[in-house]
Amino acid sequence: MNVTFYGAVREVTGSMHLLTTENDRILLDCGMFQGRRRESAEKNKVLPFDPRIITNLVLSHAHIDHSGRIPLLTKRDFTGRIVCTRATCGACEYLLPDSAHIQESDAAYLNYKTLRSALVQIKKSSRAKKISSRGLKDIKALLKKDRHELKTQTINELIDHYHLERVRSLYTSEDAWQALTYFDGYPYRHPITIGKDTTCTLYDAGHILGSAITIIKAKENGRRFTIGYTGDIGRFNKPIIKNPTLDFGEEDRQIDLLIMESTYGDRLHEPVQDLKPHLKQVLVDTYNEGGTVLIPAFAFGRTQELLYLLHELRNENEVPRVPVFVDSPLAINITRVFGEHPEVYDQEAHQNFLQKGRNPFSFKGVHFVQSVEESMALNREDAPHIVIAASGMCEAGRILHHLRYKIHNPKTTILIVGYMAENTLGRRILEYSKAYENSGRSGAPPLVKLLNKEYPLKARVVSLGGLSAHGDKNEMRRFLKESNLSIRRIALVHGEEEQSLAFGRQLNEEGYSVSVPKAGEMVHIK
Repeated sequence: MNVTFYGAVREVTGSMHLLTTENDRILLDCGMFQGRRRESAEKNKVLPFDPRIITNLVLSHAHIDHSGRIPLLTKRDFTGRIVCTRATCGACEYLLPDSAHIQESDAAYLNYKTLRSALVQIKKSSRAKKISSRGLKDIKALLKKDRHELKTQTINELIDHYHLERVRSLYTSEDAWQALTYFDGYPYRHPITIGKDTTCTLYDAGHILGSAITIIKAKENGRRFTIGYTGDIGRFNKPIIKNPTLDFGEEDRQIDLLIMESTYGDRLHEPVQDLKPHLKQVLVDTYNEGGTVLIPAFAFGRTQELLYLLHELRNENEVPRVPVFVDSPLAINITRVFGEHPEVYDQEAHQNFLQKGRNPFSFKGVHFVQSVEESMALNREDAPHIVIAASGMCEAGRILHHLRYKIHNPKTTILIVGYMAENTLGRRILEYSKAYENSGRSGAPPLVKLLNKEYPLKARVVSLGGLSAHGDKNEMRRFLKESNLSIRRIALVHGEEEQSLAFGRQLNEEGYSVSVPKAGEMVHIK
């Protein structure tokens, strides 16, 4: 029996691990790599095994870095089932088609750029003499059109006509919808058969709605083995959802190998109890400046937590009652999924909202923005307001347009509320701002490239670390110490190399047997 680590190994995206027994091959997650676009695109194309050999897939949660390549898996003839919690099923119904849409849009934009560049060259070259006057007129007309004036089908036909190389999306919206037919949702703490000799049980990971710690029991050569996979471990005492599970079923406690995340393996977060006071201060300060608060937020999880906290602060009359705009159709749909799964809410959410007949995510002054026209109109809004928009790492979505209009304004606050992976726009904004602030804001402000144009970063950038959905090093250590699991070995994944190695050193010093595998490494379980 062995586990091969294919993704999120010494990095934080692309989660994918393969458990192989004498009879079964169980895939743990099938996530998308994110970061450097070209490098990630190449990595995402490759599935390092034939999907037809996979018995079943167990999905820890719906975030795209854990689920994003599932449509590619099913497109390439995977025949098993996808096992996850019911809430994860509900979230994936929106997240996977949205992922496909983003890829299709990106591909169309790149193809438009290729086509436009080629047409400019044709117009200037000697080839133009061989083209009819009607043909040249058509080329000139095309060059006057922007991306949104040309249908994707038209762009692709012209790409093929001029024998240019077409960029293709990893999968299509149709592929994503087809992948959803493979999903089976289950409750927590319910044994599930996932192979000839393999079962699993899902426990609440406290990371996001529906996230799961998976305990797998497998048989080989007459012997039983137990493998744990934490997925992403959440924080303790966070809003809305329950804490990470510490009390596991008696039959699931003896762990031969625990595959454990290490995102914040050498860092401590802002205490959860400081979240509301810190958020309050940011909102009050920006309001007093007459500015706007822009919050790049993950559509799933972070947006709902922010709405919950803003609702509480308003009920307590702690913040100015400025308009709050949730400018993400995906976040709006995911908020509906939250409303469908109150069974995973913590006691506080039940007491403060549900038992009083209140919706935790809706209050007077919050506006859910659906149309592009409504979204664009916000850029003309001068009065103080709050915009929550995807994507969380500023790599796509409507947040880009809001940044374009507001990033140069010193009255704007960009509130960072989540992890920013290396080589993302969000990470660059955060790092540029830190360097500029450390210099005393001397000299010209740093330039940030947004939608192919550079803008001066004059906005104030504030990080609200306490909202992270990942436990910090002490919370992960708390999980290990206070849970009733007895663990023989730990393999650390889902962390940038220095984080994983630092956490591994600390755990080894505390008496655990810990390794940090490399990409493609196989670990035998004996």
